[in-house]
Amino acid sequence: MAYSRKSLRIGDIFLNSGKITQEQLDRALAEQKTKKIKIGEALVSLGFVTQDEVNDMLCEQLDIEYVDLRKTNIDENALHMVSEDIIRKYVVFPFALDSKQANVLKVAMENPMDIMALDDISIITGMSVVPYLAGRNEISAMIDKYFGQSQAMAVAEQFRQEQQSYLENNEDDNARKEDIESSPIVQLVRSIIEQAVRQRASDIHIEPFEYMVRVRYRVDGVLRESIKYDRSLYSAIVARLKVISGMDISEKRKPQDGRITMIIDRKEYDIRVSNLPTVFGEKVVMRLAAKDGFRRDKKDLGLSPEDLVKFENILKNPHGIILVTGPTGSGKSTTLYTAMSELASDEVNIVTVEDPVEANVDGVNQVQVNPKAELTFASALRSILRQDPDIIMIGEIRDGETAEIAVKASITGHLVVSTLHTNSTAASVSRLIDMGVEPYLLGDSLVGIIAQRLVRRLCECKTAREAAENEKITLGVPVTQPLLLYEPCGCEVCGNTGYYGRIGVYEIMPITRKLRSLIAGRANADEITKEAQLEGMSTLRQAAAKYVIDGITSFSEMMKITYEAEDE
Repeated sequence: MAYSRKSLRIGDIFLNSGKITQEQLDRALAEQKTKKIKIGEALVSLGFVTQDEVNDMLCEQLDIEYVDLRKTNIDENALHMVSEDIIRKYVVFPFALDSKQANVLKVAMENPMDIMALDDISIITGMSVVPYLAGRNEISAMIDKYFGQSQAMAVAEQFRQEQQSYLENNEDDNARKEDIESSPIVQLVRSIIEQAVRQRASDIHIEPFEYMVRVRYRVDGVLRESIKYDRSLYSAIVARLKVISGMDISEKRKPQDGRITMIIDRKEYDIRVSNLPTVFGEKVVMRLAAKDGFRRDKKDLGLSPEDLVKFENILKNPHGIILVTGPTGSGKSTTLYTAMSELASDEVNIVTVEDPVEANVDGVNQVQVNPKAELTFASALRSILRQDPDIIMIGEIRDGETAEIAVKASITGHLVVSTLHTNSTAASVSRLIDMGVEPYLLGDSLVGIIAQRLVRRLCECKTAREAAENEKITLGVPVTQPLLLYEPCGCEVCGNTGYYGRIGVYEIMPITRKLRSLIAGRANADEITKEAQLEGMSTLRQAAAKYVIDGITSFSEMMKITYEAEDE
């Protein structure tokens, strides 16, 4: 069979076909060696080829088919022919029986050339095995979907039995603290985090109530309940999380923050952990971020071609302030880190001051705020200015003192990049003036403001309908013009939500000479917005409306993220 061949030299095949250069192959081989990943993964992570190209090439070379498990009806009879242990051991997924040939089992595999896995499954089932290529992440997500809940419940039950056994054999329970390194709890906590990653969650909420513990995942900005556990597991789960995130395990009355670094499916994740004492115990929230998730190419941010040109032109300024604004969770940090990666080179000294440092950027000196050591945004900035910087990134302008230093730094020849929590580009100007920055200094120093939001992308299962009259008016489309809008439907791929992934919506305002004089003259937000629109700026509402018309998102999503623009 095709899968019995010796291992393929994927890099050489791409090189010979002209898809990559020798230099790119050498870089990928170095990346492969450093991260101990496959050459195909290295080529994809460096952006030299796409995952689809790797899949197509593998299928062609091995003479097998690719299967997208998310879009396939799983035959549970086929699935349960192989034990969960074997499925997890080899990271495989039996998904169907061949309808044309008797005694043939179809199995999705990350490595269709794994002869041991094929032989074991064939011996266990007594069937011929036909391998199909599938991504490791897709296989892991399907294993979680079909076995995750039962595995978590089995671990929980094992822990309960161990607790019971201990209590029966030990009279003095006060002498013992929770056995936080107990194997079942270690497995359970890891399982909670792994399932969150595979479901594309950005946050995990672990919430204690009177009789149970609820675990919820935030996927594409919306919270969904994942599982409920018996209350008896609560203290062990929290204790385990405190230990691995570096919190004080004995302190239960005060809020605490911690951090975990974990490798899941060969990817490194940085997890920020926060706990808060509530009536029934400490609620724990974990924010998940892939280490390489912030380092995106600017083309992948979702900017329109016109906005991409504006973004590049703003970054070309040698000095001044660039602001990225929007509410929490609107993708500001990703835009900021993308800008940093774009600006980083051997010729410039870039220093950041952040709270916390969310991801490490090569060639950038990053400073973590530490109030206990009196290292605040303002004090760190003063020290940074003595470090001969060219570019300064401030995680967030939170007070007048930081704003003042940032403005002075930009006027004295530095490029300052920062975030601000405001709703629109023009509102950022008013906010900085309210913080005590003189309008004439602000007009002089600002070079560009980017306001952004994230909207959920409609899944492929979306359904079309004719737009109503009021919707056409809101979208700026003539009432007489026919217009199809798309609505969420729900399928296996999107977990029946109708949405899969998110995309950025941007309002980019380069500061022109006319806008500078308006800012210096204390013009209000409406006057600034009006002038910026005359100069070609698309508002958040206009940018989101384009996504609605193009069928990328729904009308309701647009209204949700641009509610403050309704009175315009």
